[in-house]
Amino acid sequence: MFDRPESGNRAIIVQVDFGQGGIDERLAEVSLLASSAGASVVGVVQGRRQAPDPAHFVGTGKADEIGLLARMNEADLVIFNHDISAAQQRNLEKRLNCRVVDRSALILDIFALRAKSHEGKLQVELAQLEHMATRLVRGWTHLERQKGGIGLRGPGEKQLETDRRLLGERVKLLKDRLRKLERQRAVRRRARERRDVLSVSLVGYTNAGKSTLFNALTKAGAYAADQLFATLDTTSRRLYLGDEAGTIVLSDTVGFIRDLPHALVAAFHATLEETVAADLLLHVVDSASDDRDGQIDAVNGVLHEIGAGDIPQILVWNKIDATLASPEVQVDAYGKISRVLLSARTGEGLDLLRQILADVALAHKAALAAPSDQPQLG
Repeated sequence: MFDRPESGNRAIIVQVDFGQGGIDERLAEVSLLASSAGASVVGVVQGRRQAPDPAHFVGTGKADEIGLLARMNEADLVIFNHDISAAQQRNLEKRLNCRVVDRSALILDIFALRAKSHEGKLQVELAQLEHMATRLVRGWTHLERQKGGIGLRGPGEKQLETDRRLLGERVKLLKDRLRKLERQRAVRRRARERRDVLSVSLVGYTNAGKSTLFNALTKAGAYAADQLFATLDTTSRRLYLGDEAGTIVLSDTVGFIRDLPHALVAAFHATLEETVAADLLLHVVDSASDDRDGQIDAVNGVLHEIGAGDIPQILVWNKIDATLASPEVQVDAYGKISRVLLSARTGEGLDLLRQILADVALAHKAALAAPSDQPQLG
C-alpha cells in the first residue's frame, strides 16, 4: 500500500526531544527500523521543542536544516521518528522536495515486508488501509475535484469520495475475512481448553529473542533473525515437560515496540488474542539492552491495551551470554519467581525455565482437579 524504501534509498532521520528521555536509544531503534525497511541512513537531525509545530512539526528553521542536509547527502527520504499529521507530511514534502515517512508508516512498511501467512498479510493490509484513511480525510486535498473528461463523466462523485468509498469497501471485506479466521482460531483454542492444557505465550519487545527461545524449547524451527519484527505470525507447539507435568502449549507471538501504531494493534487483534487467552506469559527481555527497562514498560503498556495486563507473567532475562551473567532463578520478597536468567542462543539456563514451566503445569493440573475432590453439598 505504501511506497516502501527500495534497496539503496538514502534516508535522513529526524528525532525531536519533547522531554521524553532515552533519545540515544530511540535513535538507535529508528536506525534499525530504517535499515530493516531497506533504507541507508546518511544523516541525523535532532532538536528540542516543547510541542510540535502545527504546520511542519519541527518549525520552518529546522525544516530548512533538514532540507539542506538531505541535499548535501543526496537523500531521497526523510524519516520522522514520530507520528506526524497528513498536513504536516504534505507541507514537509513541499518544503523539502523529497518523500517524508513517519514512524507509523515505517513500522507498517516493515510489517508488510515480513508478513508471510495469509492472515498476516490481511492484517497488515487492514492496518495500512486504516492508516491511509486518515490521510484521505485530512490530507488529500489534491483529490478534492470533480472527475471530468471523456470517459470520466458520471454522476458527479468527487475523486476523494470515490477513493474513500472503495477504501471503505476493502476494509469491510478484510475485516470479514479476519473475523472468519478469528472464529477458526477460537475453535482450536476452545479444543485446547477442553483438554485442560496449560497455555503459555512468549511476549516481549521486538528482537528480544522470543523466537530463538521458542525454537530452543520446542525444536520448532520457527524463523528467527537478529532483526526487528522477524516474527509476525503466532506459532504454537506442544512442549512435553515430563510424565508428571505432561504437555503444555507454547506460543510465539509478534514482538512489541514503543508507540506501536494503534491500527496495527487493532488489525492484529486475532493474533494477539492468543496472548490474551494464555494462562502464563513469559516476558522475554533483552538483558544486554541499555533500554531494557523502557522496553519492559512498552510491552506492559501494549499488554494492558489488549486486555492481557492481569495475566501472570515471568520475566525471562535473555542474552546473558552477552552480559556474562550466570543462569539463575531470582525470587521476590514473597518467594515468587521474579525472573529467570538464561541464554536462548547458548542454552544456558534453559533447564531452569523448563523446571519452572513443569512446576506451573503441575500446579495448573492440581487446581483443575481440586474442585472434583471437594465433597458435594446437599
